[in-house]
Amino acid sequence: MGTCASRPPKPNPYAPRDADDYAAPPTPLKDDVSSEKESNSVSSFFPFYSPSPAFFLKKSPAAGATPKGNSTPLRFLRRPLPPPSPAKHIRAVLRRRQSKKAATEAIPEEGEEVIELDKRFGFSKELKSKVEVGDEVGRGHFGYTCSAKYKKGEFKDQQVAVKVIPKSKMTTAIAIEDVRREVKILQALTGHNNLVKFYEAFEDTDNVYVVMELCEGGELLDRILARGGKYSEEDAKAVLVQILNVVAFCHLQGVVHRDLKPENFLYTSKDESSQLKAIDFGLSDFVRPDERLNDIVGSAYYVAPEVLHRSYGTEADVWSIGVIAYILLCGSRPFWARTESGIFRAVLKADPSFDDGPWPSLSSEAKDFVKRLLNKDPRRRMTAAQALSHPWIRSYNNVKVPLDISILKLMKAYMRSSSLRKAALKALSKTLTIDELFYLKQQFALLEPNKNGSITLENIKMALVRNATDAMKDSRIPDFLASV
Repeated sequence: MGTCASRPPKPNPYAPRDADDYAAPPTPLKDDVSSEKESNSVSSFFPFYSPSPAFFLKKSPAAGATPKGNSTPLRFLRRPLPPPSPAKHIRAVLRRRQSKKAATEAIPEEGEEVIELDKRFGFSKELKSKVEVGDEVGRGHFGYTCSAKYKKGEFKDQQVAVKVIPKSKMTTAIAIEDVRREVKILQALTGHNNLVKFYEAFEDTDNVYVVMELCEGGELLDRILARGGKYSEEDAKAVLVQILNVVAFCHLQGVVHRDLKPENFLYTSKDESSQLKAIDFGLSDFVRPDERLNDIVGSAYYVAPEVLHRSYGTEADVWSIGVIAYILLCGSRPFWARTESGIFRAVLKADPSFDDGPWPSLSSEAKDFVKRLLNKDPRRRMTAAQALSHPWIRSYNNVKVPLDISILKLMKAYMRSSSLRKAALKALSKTLTIDELFYLKQQFALLEPNKNGSITLENIKMALVRNATDAMKDSRIPDFLASV
């Protein structure tokens, strides 16, 4: 007789819970998120770039509708416990994510064939001959990281970090695909100063080894905690400019990170002015401009509302940056509750407070910047490139605004519009503010128009070639041009 494989039903994370879900945390910082009022205020920056309202006319899959677009496999949300610190997470709980997946695997009936997972990745098996692996320097939910040094080759004597991912933890096809895709994304994203450098990948019968740049300055989270969770506006800008730059670069290459948080940014050295590097692309994915993802991934405090609705794109990363910006400026989380379901309800319904200290003493531009990032409507939320052109940010050290993939999406939508809609948009363009025009002029210049002031398809193609990495040129550009 076969063993019963049934499992008890999972609780609905959105079901009403006790009032304690919204209780204030035991900390002097006021993070009470019990208020569910919706703000009616709308920022004056960039209201013109919203796509068709049909985006939100689609029913949520939770209501029984099938999401459109390419679906991706369902994963479980990481479940950090609510700590007393404004940003610190509990690593031990995160490490249980993979073991929990293994425990919930269905037990095959007697006589049922068990399919062996193929854990061969095709990576080089010459790790020991090329790299000398040293001591462990960090541990995550998938594996651990060691310091190392190249013994020969073009990188001889180069100090590096080796991320070791045990194959024993790859208990599902999803887990295997996650590792394969992480390496592919690291290979594709090359050449940005705020992105951890990828060298190569190895494997043996027990592990996968990902060799990357060694960052010895510690996590952004550690520096936030060392400051008591509060940054001056200028210091916060220095951090956010680097984060926005690398995220805008990833989005232009068609990659959404999906797990942006202070723990996933490392400093190259202990020096206060050292560069910040984005790491951990284990939950990242490729996404086309018009594609929507539907699997719930990320960390509870930083997850965007549309992720919980299972229909999202690159805008979800910008929400996470908004949470980081809020923490940097005031030292507390914008959304807090005692349970994970309470955090989710706060993200979906509550508004972050800008009334308690130090918000009244901060500039109106800083508050507007954070509000624009934490807009629950992804159509009205700034993109990473638009955030870099916001008045609060662009005043910092002559920030350069990168090419924004949303501009190309809007141009495509305009070319497909009716004559009436084009006429209406032309009339609306006369009402743009100085700040809105600044962003559009920057994007127009990046497309390098002809001498007569017009942009052709060839201009767009050349702009994509200049800004795409070598790995993305063969796929990203043809995909976009074919859709125009």
